[in-house]
Amino acid sequence: MAEERIQPIALHHEMQRSYLEYAMSVIVGRALPDVRDGLKPVQRRILFAMHELGLTPDRPYRKCARVVGDVLGKYHPHGDQAVYDALVRLVQTFASRHPLLDGHGNFGSVDDDPAAAMRYTETRLAPISHEGLLDEIGSDTVDFAPNFDGSQQEPTVLPAQLPFLLLNGCSGIAVGMATNIPPHNLGEVVDAVIALVRNPDLSDEKLLALVPGPDFPTGGEVLLGSGVRDTYLNGRGSIPMRGVAHIEEVQPGKGRHRRSAVVITELPYQLSKAGWIEKLAEQVNDGKIGGIADIRDESDRDGMRVVVELRRDAEADKVLSELQRRTALQSNFGAILLALVNGKPQQLSLRQLLEQFLEYRERTLIRRTNHALKRAEDRLEVVEGLIKALDSLQRVIELIQAASDAASAKASLQVHLDLSERQAEAVLAMPLRRLTGLEQDGLRSEAKELRNERTRLRELLDNRSSLLEALVHELKVLKKRFNTPRRTRLVEGGDALVALRAAAVRPNAEQQRQQAYGALASDGRLLISSDGQVRIVAPQTLGRLHLEEPVELGEHPAPARLILPITGQPSLLALTSGGRVALLRWEFAGQQPGNLEKFLPDSLEGERVVQVLPLESDPALSLGLLSSDGRFKRLPISEFQELSGRAISVLKLRDEVVLRRVVCCREGDDLIVASSTGRVLKLEVNEANLPVMGRTAQGPVLMRLLPGEAVVGAVAAGEGDDVLLASRGGQLKRLRAAGLRRCQRGDLGQIGMHFKDRSDQLVDLQGLGSAVVSVLVGDKRHFRLQADQLESQEASGSGQLFPLPAGESVEELVPLIR
Repeated sequence: MAEERIQPIALHHEMQRSYLEYAMSVIVGRALPDVRDGLKPVQRRILFAMHELGLTPDRPYRKCARVVGDVLGKYHPHGDQAVYDALVRLVQTFASRHPLLDGHGNFGSVDDDPAAAMRYTETRLAPISHEGLLDEIGSDTVDFAPNFDGSQQEPTVLPAQLPFLLLNGCSGIAVGMATNIPPHNLGEVVDAVIALVRNPDLSDEKLLALVPGPDFPTGGEVLLGSGVRDTYLNGRGSIPMRGVAHIEEVQPGKGRHRRSAVVITELPYQLSKAGWIEKLAEQVNDGKIGGIADIRDESDRDGMRVVVELRRDAEADKVLSELQRRTALQSNFGAILLALVNGKPQQLSLRQLLEQFLEYRERTLIRRTNHALKRAEDRLEVVEGLIKALDSLQRVIELIQAASDAASAKASLQVHLDLSERQAEAVLAMPLRRLTGLEQDGLRSEAKELRNERTRLRELLDNRSSLLEALVHELKVLKKRFNTPRRTRLVEGGDALVALRAAAVRPNAEQQRQQAYGALASDGRLLISSDGQVRIVAPQTLGRLHLEEPVELGEHPAPARLILPITGQPSLLALTSGGRVALLRWEFAGQQPGNLEKFLPDSLEGERVVQVLPLESDPALSLGLLSSDGRFKRLPISEFQELSGRAISVLKLRDEVVLRRVVCCREGDDLIVASSTGRVLKLEVNEANLPVMGRTAQGPVLMRLLPGEAVVGAVAAGEGDDVLLASRGGQLKRLRAAGLRRCQRGDLGQIGMHFKDRSDQLVDLQGLGSAVVSVLVGDKRHFRLQADQLESQEASGSGQLFPLPAGESVEELVPLIR
């Protein structure tokens, strides 16, 4: 029996399923808010639990520990600290624009002080949550679902009458996604909702005029520009914000001269005041910001006041500019309007967010109206039955007296007076005071009111325009009740101000590259030699070096690997043995020539550069990567087009395996790979033989290596091209590529060079794209020859032997790239 319950499953399948379930649990059940009520599950459960406890705004405060205990025991079986942290945030006036809870006690501060323990603090519902979130929960407006153990029912969403997701904002990090919604002004958002009700096709410009920007609870300033516009139109953007500061004269102390000071009265949203002061003090002590004599926090219950006292020789405007430039006094709010829509995460624009709320609010109004209509009709049925009984009171008394029991009395009333079951029960339960004239008049008046109410409710359900008018009226009432003036000031021309600040900041790497390139002579040449030296030389200097002329074996200046004109600012890729690639920042070589490593990101320190290649823009090209274990993979050239200043990995290598060669390929070319035993393998470059793969793939095995054999090189050859082979003993051969037969991956291939010395081995394979090839012998010796000095041969040829002094051997070939 036990064996039947064990089911084998692949580990990667189980990991995929488990991780996906975990990710969806975090996304749906923990980190992201619902677009309808703007609440995460834990916040919704806190509010509902407090509603059930009767903690309304007109009731006394209750200990937070009691609330947290109820939430844990009934709805949210997680850690108590997580629930209390969520409760604290709902209370904090500096975290929420319209706090949903009213707190009594220490709930933290803008200085990042923690809240007191839950046994010391007390809370109750705030009026806006009591009236705007929970007022209609008993009117069948939302669905309820069983809690975690099925013992209780909890709402799946609260019947929000306002778009709280925009009013209070939200931040949360899920798995693979995050949300960060800024808070907004209630009056502006309600005006936008009403405008959309009146005109669903409202233009984006008018909508953005109604909701011009966030309204943070801590005030500050928002710089209007493309950041705000991108946020509201696309659902994602960077909103520049900054604190409010002014310059005033302060009296440091008795007998001391008055000094200028920068006084900060408002800080950007979510910035810790104490943390900001501490970091500012560090920068002042390190000499990064000058002109500051003292920093004092004079904040009290009346408001924030941070005094940055200046030295007598300091210019206040410049110091304030430095504070905005070098500290978080001006920063960006990275907005992501992501919320759950029908249980799925979705990035929303401002219009979509408001439309989702309107659609939900209309549904809740319909459900509330249906519920009220049913109650009115049920009550009207009872009242009409009572009136009918009072009109035939003597007959009713006789029927009841004649009945043997209550059941027969009810049946008799139903038959003789044409009453429904509910009406008959109401008549039997009718107290004697209903017989008074005043009570009878009251019943008739109630029946009239109920009929009018039924007519009104049916009108709302049958006429959508009437329903929308009711929706608008309720929004206006809530706006009048809870709207407060805007706290965050909006500053026009934000893009220009941000650009001005960016211009004042130390230029980034890309700006520095462009500045260095602008300082170079337009006719300069980029020269990279075989010893890794990078420099910019004039054409006259290059001509005097004679780098393209043949030379005999000897100690000459290092041969050139690459000579390129700098016009057009060519992009060069540097690939390392570890399978990483970065852009070579050669532009700086004009002022300070040096080794390759000097012009690469610091993260590549210690890695050996295998190859430097010009980055082509032809989308039909691909880069092939050959590793020392005989694997080869192709990457599309587009993977390298958008490289930033950082290095990226383009090849996943196993231990002790390195990148050997990088080849620029084109569909239909022939790829030729050589090994140290003289074997060569020729394959056509196509998707079947050499598929284009992702950056982290290892690639398929191209050449299976024999014991002691190593890969020495690879080259892509077109029709009619030749390749150059070199052995350690000085044997060079110009091999005709067309004479080789095409093979499949893993084939043995054929012998490309027959060694004259049995102990010799192949050391390099290069293409003959250039007319000049240098042959490196040892560390500092080499000879250079013209490619046409070698006779083109088939695979059976043995090439030409260049005798080497005793003890010397060929290390590699250096073809010149122009």
